[in-house]
Amino acid sequence: MAASSNHSFDIVSEVNEVELHNAIQQARHEVAVRYDFKGTKAGIEYDKKNRCLTLTADHQGQLEAVVMVLKEKMLKRGVDHRALKRGKIEEASHDTVREVVTFHRGIEADDARKIVKEIKAMGLKVQAQIMDEKVRVTGKKIDDLQAVIAHLRKNGPEYPLQFENFT
Repeated sequence: MAASSNHSFDIVSEVNEVELHNAIQQARHEVAVRYDFKGTKAGIEYDKKNRCLTLTADHQGQLEAVVMVLKEKMLKRGVDHRALKRGKIEEASHDTVREVVTFHRGIEADDARKIVKEIKAMGLKVQAQIMDEKVRVTGKKIDDLQAVIAHLRKNGPEYPLQFENFT
């Protein structure tokens, strides 16, 4: 490669939909058959169209147990549980509690601006630009780009980031 060519990568936040679906199915199955959930209202409903889950349980402690099952299954399928965006816990009918959980997709505008600002503050010879729900980083030195990735892995937002299209 010529010394003057630029290298780049995209910073994105996405979830592997297939593995997420498999993790949800496994979590639903475990909640359905586990002894400590027998005879309770504990459950997971998956609304694929709206990309959200409705978790139900008899009480908040049990709801947390359902969330733990879900996170465990996501981990086993290689899906980062930080992609979960938990909603507020609400009282539901028949003395149960309910929580709607969504999934993080794309880098939010405020976070994209913070990422670009952080990259500039590093003082490396790289450019970062916001493109819809991702940030593209370009630079001449691969080492500089790798330094950006390492920095964002430690100091990025609460949700998972992926680094792709490395050229």
